[in-house]
Amino acid sequence: MSSLSPAHPGIHSGDLERDARQVNADDHDVAPGDIAVGVVIGRSSEYFDFFVFGIACALVFPQLFFPFVERLEGTLYAFAIFSLAFIARPIGTVVSMGIQKRYGRATKLTIALFLLGTSTAGIAFLPGYDIVGGWAILLLALFRIGQGLGTGGSWDGLPSLLSMNAPPHRRGWYAMLGQLGAPLGFVVASALFMYLYGSLSQEDFMNWGWRYPFYVAFAINVVALFARLRLVVTHEYERALEQRELEPTPAGELLRTQGYNIFIGAFAALASYALFHLVTVFPLSWIQLYSDQSIADFLGVQVIGGLLCAAAVLASGWIADRFGRRNTLGTLAALIGLFSLVAPVLLKSSEGQNVFILIGFVLLGLSYGQASGTVTSNFSARYRYTGAALTSDFAWLVGAAFAPLVALGLSAHFGLAFLGVYLASGAICTLVALYINKTLESSRE
Repeated sequence: MSSLSPAHPGIHSGDLERDARQVNADDHDVAPGDIAVGVVIGRSSEYFDFFVFGIACALVFPQLFFPFVERLEGTLYAFAIFSLAFIARPIGTVVSMGIQKRYGRATKLTIALFLLGTSTAGIAFLPGYDIVGGWAILLLALFRIGQGLGTGGSWDGLPSLLSMNAPPHRRGWYAMLGQLGAPLGFVVASALFMYLYGSLSQEDFMNWGWRYPFYVAFAINVVALFARLRLVVTHEYERALEQRELEPTPAGELLRTQGYNIFIGAFAALASYALFHLVTVFPLSWIQLYSDQSIADFLGVQVIGGLLCAAAVLASGWIADRFGRRNTLGTLAALIGLFSLVAPVLLKSSEGQNVFILIGFVLLGLSYGQASGTVTSNFSARYRYTGAALTSDFAWLVGAAFAPLVALGLSAHFGLAFLGVYLASGAICTLVALYINKTLESSRE
């Protein structure tokens, strides 16, 4: 029985499947290249939504939603709301797995991306604190939670299918493709904000300019939805998932039987996920608060950094296939640890800040390119689909959710040296988790 067959006669995804199949009516085999395109488009749209929010947390939200406190406190409050999506994300995954089992994969994906897109676009219409008071903050938090629930529900299994179908000598290359969406989404989001911030007056930017990227998000999610539906509702894709047993399993059963794999997987990529927001979101807040460097110019440097990150993600695939994915991730964790020693010094000057961004993005690309799925192969086939999704959710929660909040709070109150300590702790956790994973694999042999 197809996983898309509705279990409930009154509600089904037949219309969605039929419309999408008309787009792909030739009924041909789904090629790895098609899967890769779907993965990159889907992840780019999700990351765009998240980066638009993250950039606004540094540039807009403190003034718009928290004018009653100092700018530093307002930014910390905004970063606290930023973390809500990562807390909600595993909840969205679990709920969406139930929706998929009952109503089908296409229905689940449509609901998730619609929730993600409308939550992001809805932020564009929010009034500020000066107009509606605390309701503005509450609505911002609710929309942020909606982003998290939608992202958790958007797991389609494409990265797992791509990885499991990869030739043994090309697994690093195929694993990298799912990660490429992050720098691409960041580049588009940063470029939009760079243009708007640099071309508008401060008054116009704060009144309406910052809202435009949130409008764009909905259109991007519609394109991403159809790009992914074109794959997930085909008979070929459905058969491939069933053959690989890539179907939802109860979260409780997964946690009881293979919870240790989720735990190890979340910490195995901690260095990369911690660095992720320390070179994207945190530096903007630091520049805004403590530097005289132009925000538009700094966003331009970040766009260049994002492009370098994309190139490094591509390079990580070749490196991992040559030296091994776990060796690559461990080596990059050690390099991130070394980078944490010089990061505080670099952030003290405008030139150093730019160097911090460029080096940080290269390290991020090389490590993040192999951060997903390094240990999810430990899951048995039955648990791979749900296990990979929850491992990603908890990796983001543990490694990245609170990084801007913690980094800014520590750096502002105790000095930039604590930023280095925070980043170094992530590198140590990654090395320890990789060692534990290697030990467990050896004990099974």
